[in-house]
Amino acid sequence: MLIHIRHWVIGPPLPTRELEGQSLSKLRALAAFSPDALSSIAYANQEIYLALVLAGSAGLNLTLPVGLAITSLLVLVAISYLQTVHAYPSGGGSYAVTRANLGELPGLLAAAALLIDYLLTAAVSLTAAVAAIASAFPVLWPYRVTVALLFLFIITIANLRGAKESGTVMAVPVYLFIGSYLGMLGYGLIRLLFMPGETPPIAPPQAVAPLTTALILRAFAAGCTALTGVEAISNGVPAFVPPKSRNAAQTLLAMALLMGLLFAGSIALTQAFSVVSGPEETILSALARRIVGSGVVHWFIQIATMLILAVAANTSFAGFPRLAAVLAEDGFVPQQFRQLGDRLVYANAIVALSLAAALLIVAFGGDTHALIPLFAVGVFMAFTLSQTGMVLHWWHERGANWWLKAVLNGMGAAATAVTLVVVGMSKFREGAWITILLIPLMVIAFRGIRRHYAAVRAQLAVTDGAMPSTTNARPRVVIPVSGAHRSALEAVAYARSISDDVTAVYVEIEPDSADRVRKAWQLICPEVPLVAVPSPYRSLLGPLFAYLDELDRCCDDSQLATVILPEVVPARWWQAVLHNHASLAIRRALVYRRRTLGFQRTIIEVPYHLDR
Repeated sequence: MLIHIRHWVIGPPLPTRELEGQSLSKLRALAAFSPDALSSIAYANQEIYLALVLAGSAGLNLTLPVGLAITSLLVLVAISYLQTVHAYPSGGGSYAVTRANLGELPGLLAAAALLIDYLLTAAVSLTAAVAAIASAFPVLWPYRVTVALLFLFIITIANLRGAKESGTVMAVPVYLFIGSYLGMLGYGLIRLLFMPGETPPIAPPQAVAPLTTALILRAFAAGCTALTGVEAISNGVPAFVPPKSRNAAQTLLAMALLMGLLFAGSIALTQAFSVVSGPEETILSALARRIVGSGVVHWFIQIATMLILAVAANTSFAGFPRLAAVLAEDGFVPQQFRQLGDRLVYANAIVALSLAAALLIVAFGGDTHALIPLFAVGVFMAFTLSQTGMVLHWWHERGANWWLKAVLNGMGAAATAVTLVVVGMSKFREGAWITILLIPLMVIAFRGIRRHYAAVRAQLAVTDGAMPSTTNARPRVVIPVSGAHRSALEAVAYARSISDDVTAVYVEIEPDSADRVRKAWQLICPEVPLVAVPSPYRSLLGPLFAYLDELDRCCDDSQLATVILPEVVPARWWQAVLHNHASLAIRRALVYRRRTLGFQRTIIEVPYHLDR
């Protein structure tokens, strides 16, 4: 039943040979990898406005210069990652570049920063989506956490269905957003140039803080969240149809061009029209209202903004699982993250990302502004490490025009390093300290996981080909039973086929129940002795293990008693909740129990399937 539900929700399993068929064309890849980068104008513009509005009109007059500085930084980062796409077509992005050129520790720092970035991208995008639609429909403000979690659930299911289907689903909101915003910006430019009298200026709010260098740097740092998502395409080159590097590079160029146009255009019109937003409205909603009015078109633009922000989380669902798979391949995260699911996607990583994003949304009350300070530190740390690694890459490769490529990457590294310092300092008290603390803790965890896997490989390795020592003695068998019934008899039948020394054990949890069980056992299986073990504290495992240990010490025959567990299997899946699964508890406890007397205990389960 559960399998049928899963297949209905995410689709039936796909054969591995169809993996190449899940590759993305440029149009689908733009929809899958670019929503975060394109939609970041929503919360980046909002954060710039919230920082500069504190200084009144003097602060708001710097909106365009701050926006142009961020756009210039975007150009540098895009050019840098364009070279990464060609140099590292196997994907991995900042992690692969940094580890290959700077070493393991810097590579793990980049990986930790990227994983945090992907997680925050999902949470911030979804909360910003709710803010966008609530600006048009204020009745939704009290329910922003619930709505954000609903969006998260939909995107998770879409990604679990497969890369091709998620790219198709995301295409509509992405191209709807691009069309609506390019149309709005174009119409706004026409009004500004040819109908200036129709847009009288609005009085700016009163200044509540002086215009200082620190305030300007804070606005710049907050606006730099517009650069999130640029890394995604370089990290996902293997997802493209061949020729992968060329298609990825062309998609990256298109994304950067659209991103710069939308960001700089919206910033310019916001300042040109002297747009000011209210307490329950985003700055982009106020800009749209200023240009097209408060009617249906405004609603349409806000719905498009909501949709692109909702699917912007898809950038995380495209990038996080692929990076986790690369890290798992290198042994730094659990191996479950490298396993492809039924639909040829990294389902375990998708589910892990979804649960972590839901936790963040709930913990921060669905407030985008509260999440933003955690955001940009990881992004620019990854940018800086990656571009520094690319400089060394070109230095060692020394191909055609290597010096020019090294200079471009060096400029990108320098610019993002300065930005990292600015962001870290200006946002430290507001929450950036959390990210700064988490990154080294994650690196410690990565190395601890790898040490564990190395220890496992060392202990499992067969160096001399010698078989483990064996004993000629027939096994002693102990069967824990809960009563005299058919499942116990099935276990006894199997036990007697491998041993002549078989004992049934009944743990007397209910007082005075041992005599009743012993009499019933004599009627159905007199050949096998039944030992009743008292349990004064109503424990099952403690008295059973004490009996097993005492029996092994008394026999002293270079082996531990084999435990055979009768297991009743219900006819229907829902009936499982009606049983206490004592045999499962015994098996788990025995499996994780260390060797006793220098030997390992064998555990066997004998199922008995019910008909109804």
